[in-house]
Amino acid sequence: MTFTQLPQAVQQDSSSPAADSLNNSLDRIGQGVTDTGRLMLEGEWGLVWEQILSGLTNLFISSVPNIISAIFVGAFFYGLYRLLRGVIRGVLRKSRGVDRGLETIVMKTFRVVGWGFILLLVLSQLGINLSALIAGLGIAGLAVGFAAKDSLENFISGLTILLDRPFKVGDWVTVGNYFGRVSNITLRSTRLETPNRQTVVFPSVHMVTNAVINHSARGVLRVDVPFGIAYKERIEAAREAVMSLLDGSDDRLAPDWDHAVVATKLNDSSVDLELRLFLRDAGDQIPVRLDYTEKIRNALRDADIEIPFPHLQLFIDGADAPIKIERVGSDGDAGGD
Repeated sequence: MTFTQLPQAVQQDSSSPAADSLNNSLDRIGQGVTDTGRLMLEGEWGLVWEQILSGLTNLFISSVPNIISAIFVGAFFYGLYRLLRGVIRGVLRKSRGVDRGLETIVMKTFRVVGWGFILLLVLSQLGINLSALIAGLGIAGLAVGFAAKDSLENFISGLTILLDRPFKVGDWVTVGNYFGRVSNITLRSTRLETPNRQTVVFPSVHMVTNAVINHSARGVLRVDVPFGIAYKERIEAAREAVMSLLDGSDDRLAPDWDHAVVATKLNDSSVDLELRLFLRDAGDQIPVRLDYTEKIRNALRDADIEIPFPHLQLFIDGADAPIKIERVGSDGDAGGD
């Protein structure tokens, strides 16, 4: 054996039986195609059909062992894949630290990896050169990565959301000018369902780079219902009238929290107050605010407490008695009030 023959010998020793069988089959196919073309040129059509049938028969016979081996390996690892998938799903569903969005991502990733692994094993049993295939897929992956830069950013941001868990499916959040319940979290986007039944889709990178207010993170949420009274009214009387609305019949309110009416500002025409309520469910904040705005108005009216509105008082220096102000109508005639 000479030095120049050494790589060829090493290559022959290291090749698999499946690869040798495939190479032999390919060689026989090439020779068969050449012979078939020669017969066609000579006009021997009967021999052409015999050549084709003989080639297909020989190819099938020579490939049967590889096909049987590939079927056996594929069936075995598919059963193993199904078993592992059931175990992983059971563990994720029993774990309290894994929400539904993360469970979905983990199961999808496992499915892609599992099927890819089974496919590679089957192709290997058929004698296909996997090194060249993997190298080609790697080059294609780089090209796709450069072309899909935004998608990769969303993918990484989606992983960040699922691991950091600033919110989860079912939470009520505010993102920019949108308030809604998180309905789905994927690697690419997060979906919100607003109270008016709209679905808003945010790219994952937007959810990571912008402020997100999670109203459900603490369990109990405080809602402030503002209102005002005139300066001549007493704050304690208004507080008593409004607090009488909280008789314990509203199941939306958290029972073990101290609801209160507080003064927040001395405004130009009113004393501004707030009714502070604590809710069991953050999703009730809009209907609760609307309901108690109406209830507060009715309670203050029943208690004969004035609710002010913007108005202007005019004082004239040196006037010892009220002055009658006349208004000129649209027809030019003077009219008094």
